[in-house]
Amino acid sequence: MRLALYQPDIAGNTGTMIRMCACFGVATDIIEPCGFPLGDRQLKRAVMDYDQHAQISRHRDWETFLSDQATDSRVILLSSKAKTSLYDFAFSDNDILLMGSESAGVPEHVTNQVYEAVTIPMTAGPRSLNVAIAAAIAMGEALRQTTK
Repeated sequence: MRLALYQPDIAGNTGTMIRMCACFGVATDIIEPCGFPLGDRQLKRAVMDYDQHAQISRHRDWETFLSDQATDSRVILLSSKAKTSLYDFAFSDNDILLMGSESAGVPEHVTNQVYEAVTIPMTAGPRSLNVAIAAAIAMGEALRQTTK
């Protein structure tokens, strides 16, 4: 299981997701460009000392990210626009959970290349969850399904 961040905009959210991955033993992929310098002090502060436990891979763009993945990996997009509930989807050990950028999500060409798009069911009205909270909910469900 991996978590991929597509062109993240906010260093604090990125740091939070890296810390979550470190705690769960899940690798993190960062698909650049980011909306902040990747070595930025804010990111280092957000990651704190978890960088010693984090497995982080950087990819210069979407195409490089795809070419770097194992052929049996499935990319699963978490999107507020998806129709399939995260709880109705069957995750596999080698899945990559993809999170879009905070400001724009992912472009259509990325959506068209993923294995599946899933959503977290919410009550009507609110637009979306914070990306780091959504990643934690989705990763928790994916790990619940795949960890015996």
